[in-house]
Amino acid sequence: MATHATELVIATVNNGHMITLQKMSGEFERAHPDIQLKWITLEEGILRQQVTRDVATKAGQFDVMTIGAYEAPIWARKGWIRPLTPSPDYDVADLLAPIRQSLSVDDKLYALPFYGESSMTMVRTDLLKAAGIKLGDAPTWAQIRHAAEKMHAPDKGIYGICLRGKPGWGENMSLVTTMVNTFGGQWFNMNWQPQLQTPAWRNAVSFYADLLNLYGPPGAAANGYNENLALFMDGRCAIWVDATVAGSFVNRAGSSKVAGKVTFLQAPTAVTTKGAHWVWTWALAIPTSSTKAQAAQSFMEWATSKDYIRLVAEREGWSAVPSGTRLSTYASPQFKRANPHALVEQLAISTANPHDATLPRSPYSGIQWASIPEFQAIGTAVGQEISELLQDPVTVDEVLSKSQQIADRKMRAAGYYR
Repeated sequence: MATHATELVIATVNNGHMITLQKMSGEFERAHPDIQLKWITLEEGILRQQVTRDVATKAGQFDVMTIGAYEAPIWARKGWIRPLTPSPDYDVADLLAPIRQSLSVDDKLYALPFYGESSMTMVRTDLLKAAGIKLGDAPTWAQIRHAAEKMHAPDKGIYGICLRGKPGWGENMSLVTTMVNTFGGQWFNMNWQPQLQTPAWRNAVSFYADLLNLYGPPGAAANGYNENLALFMDGRCAIWVDATVAGSFVNRAGSSKVAGKVTFLQAPTAVTTKGAHWVWTWALAIPTSSTKAQAAQSFMEWATSKDYIRLVAEREGWSAVPSGTRLSTYASPQFKRANPHALVEQLAISTANPHDATLPRSPYSGIQWASIPEFQAIGTAVGQEISELLQDPVTVDEVLSKSQQIADRKMRAAGYYR
């Protein structure tokens, strides 16, 4: 290590792909002895709080931040993150269009995608067969409920369905918002007025709460992506609707008890297919407060490159590579063989349309969120209210009334209407 190495402080989320990146990062340091990496690894909700506070105050605590498709365009317009011009051999044209566009403003990239995802349905094929049930490639929520009921066997430690219950705009509300979309709802009408007391919201939230309360695991309000991943891989869930990135983990024979026993389907729909599956990317960005932009971009290009994907494939296997970002990944026969969910994921990402995700016209873009700065606070507060349906004896009408008031108060305060 060089005596005067530049230290890059990297804030990232504690999921499997990012942990693999840390393990592989010695390769980057060996090739760049003048750069030393310092990792700050956080749970998703805490990461969002810390990086948001850092960029908003220009504190300069981090040089590279893991952010998502929600933050990238908003922070770019606020001048909080740096625009990027990747080197020619980075091959920007190889990035999947919906992922690239989600990180761009006026065709200028502001973050580089480490992995991308949509949402899908994962079902235990052995339990389906035992229950005498068949599900098509694109199930409805009603069909999912029926299957969950038939496969629910808590006396055997198997629950009919696992869904996100942990409160947060990027936790339970990611799923609930897509459900609301498919039930014909939206966050705001064309006058930016919240629509949380409409029949569509009532139907979707009632359906969600009933599913988990009747056929979900105990303590579902504490379960986010990581907790449900662990439950599913341990054979405790018959059905799980969540991020496509989970596909590579649930199918690993060495660590998953259900490897080879899972079928991958599109995310469920209700009265419409619009907004049924989300599109998301965890990406790397440079805050404008960092004084080490050149070193930061060198690391980011390496971590999101085709070479890095090949490195992970060689060291960890094709099932471990970060997917959802590059056309070349899906063109690889080895990748498709190792990842039975690959075509489901690619189709879901390619057909997700953040600009037309609701049945009624909406003034915002976004599928599992509304792309406005105020949504982070609104979504988190509403997520907390909806989480109460899994814990306390409250009604859906009470929860949605409180949620409507929260959203209305914040939108008025922000000046969207008087």
